[in-house]
Amino acid sequence: MSLNPQQMKNTRNELQQNFELSGLTKEQVASDLQISLTKLDHLFTLTQSSLNDPWILRNYLTEKVEDAGKQPVPFTALVGDWHQYWFLDSQLIDARKMSAGDN
Repeated sequence: MSLNPQQMKNTRNELQQNFELSGLTKEQVASDLQISLTKLDHLFTLTQSSLNDPWILRNYLTEKVEDAGKQPVPFTALVGDWHQYWFLDSQLIDARKMSAGDN
């Protein structure tokens, strides 16, 4: 799935807003997801090569915002059931298994 420039901008904003609502630090997120801060930055800027990884971050942030008793900012491009998208590996997303390396 390829996002157009507006969808990319919106998704970056939605990830950032949900991160802020979560009350977590980038260090906490990276530790929880077992990734480097470099990889996390790539995810927030959508320069990560894996299509699964942004969905993992999306689901993680949504859960953390809800755990904090807040309403997550809805996503406008990363929507629907990731199990239904042929180009995603739903098993990896469900297991929160990020791709190897920083890219």
